[in-house]
Amino acid sequence: MRGDYQLVLLAVTVMPVHRCQDITAFLQGQTHVMSLLQHVAALDVDDCWIGAGLIRNAIWDHLHGMPVELVPGSDVDVVYYESADTSPTRDLAIEKRLFNALPAIPWSVHNQARMHEANADAPYRNVADAISYWPETATAIAARIISDKVEIVAPHGIDDLVGMVVRPSPNFTHKLSIYRNRIATKKWAQRWPGLQFIDT
Repeated sequence: MRGDYQLVLLAVTVMPVHRCQDITAFLQGQTHVMSLLQHVAALDVDDCWIGAGLIRNAIWDHLHGMPVELVPGSDVDVVYYESADTSPTRDLAIEKRLFNALPAIPWSVHNQARMHEANADAPYRNVADAISYWPETATAIAARIISDKVEIVAPHGIDDLVGMVVRPSPNFTHKLSIYRNRIATKKWAQRWPGLQFIDT
């Protein structure tokens, strides 16, 4: 595995440079995360990322001084945007390729060109737009490797993520019952007691 990955921060808000450097060093040091990103990059699917829990949980583990590992029961969410074929069959075909490569990983693949229908949102324009509709600001992050560089997309910035603040994303404030149910069922406070929860 190459060690010269660089990070490009694609975010709506401008983040302090030292935090970008911290995330760069963190991702480069996580062999298992980089391996998963490499397998997704090998798919050669445009606008294809690993998002949500894998990146968020790893950072929260690190900030809590815990070993960084896959959280039991948590999927590895692969998200991509492909308007030419929005059938679930396309997702399953990509999932199969990933399972064939790493069968022990709980891959979950979803084309964001279709997911607005399930989420009762306006159509998403791309993966970055889709991520902006994810439930929490800290969850709204994804990463990929492209041209030997690690890119992250964080439509709501990374302040809440590294500050361990859990709050509904701006596009999710009208779905607070879903947000509250996620907080209640996922038991994040038990694994990461340093989190601060905001309900509005």
